[in-house]
Amino acid sequence: MGKVWPALDIHVPSCDPQLQELVLAELDDFQPTAIEEPEETSRLRVFFTSSASRDSAAHALGRSFGTHVWVESINVEDDDWAARSQAQVQAITIGRITIAPPWDVPDVPGSDPRTVRGSEFESAREGPLQGPVRGSDPVDDAVVDAVVVIQPSMGFGTGHHATTRLMLRALQELPLRGKTTLDIGCGSGVLAIAAVRLGAQTALGIDIDPDALDNARENAGLNHTGDRVRFELGDFREMTQSADVVMANLTGALLANSADALSRIVAPGGSLIVSGFMESEKDAVVPALERSLDLQALSQEEEWLSATYKSRHT
Repeated sequence: MGKVWPALDIHVPSCDPQLQELVLAELDDFQPTAIEEPEETSRLRVFFTSSASRDSAAHALGRSFGTHVWVESINVEDDDWAARSQAQVQAITIGRITIAPPWDVPDVPGSDPRTVRGSEFESAREGPLQGPVRGSDPVDDAVVDAVVVIQPSMGFGTGHHATTRLMLRALQELPLRGKTTLDIGCGSGVLAIAAVRLGAQTALGIDIDPDALDNARENAGLNHTGDRVRFELGDFREMTQSADVVMANLTGALLANSADALSRIVAPGGSLIVSGFMESEKDAVVPALERSLDLQALSQEEEWLSATYKSRHT
């Protein structure tokens, strides 16, 4: 038998459309690996990295919603589930960054010529791609249009979730040339790879999920990042090293509870970009980080938010 993923099948009554959002917000605290949402049903299938996380999530749902939602714990054989479920994923462009699966890589002027080429670029894009655009780095006037190739897997991070798009937009607003960057909870590695594509000197991605790290390393190879990008198993709350730009696309509860740990790993004069929290969590997350950092920008897409902070020390 191959890899087996612990999962929950959750039935949410379609007569209460807000209930599904509340269920998803509750699940965020347990760091699900993936969520499958069939359009034709009111059922969610949620995947976890461990049976313990799944069982804790099931208990929390029962405590919060009782009989209003139906929850079943299951084990799902891998059988290339993620590859099949995302087989129709197409490239998406966010600002100067295009995130593409290997089968839909565009030919973008100024992008790395070594990047794998795929089929003709006929994707549903976020905004028009109109050729090279000037970079945002004030000390680097080079033309920048970057393509990041991501192989869909259980690590996800294909750019199609609002929080990933928010993080990528915020990243493009910072001067990255020559900077060190850190991607916390790196998943597919998309943010770390994007950072070096946009001019960062190095990027380190860390995650607690070995399978996500395998996918991230595969994606680094697809993008020919060499030794500029590396991925390691680890918990950011135990880190002592710092970075000029720290990226954390986590959950609202984790951001609020770990605000001090996040602040400590931002280098003097550096920046922190966070996302993964909802509008309803803003009053918990934003002030917690403002205890040690200065808020520079706050952005929103749908119910999701991102925030950029600056270190008070130089």
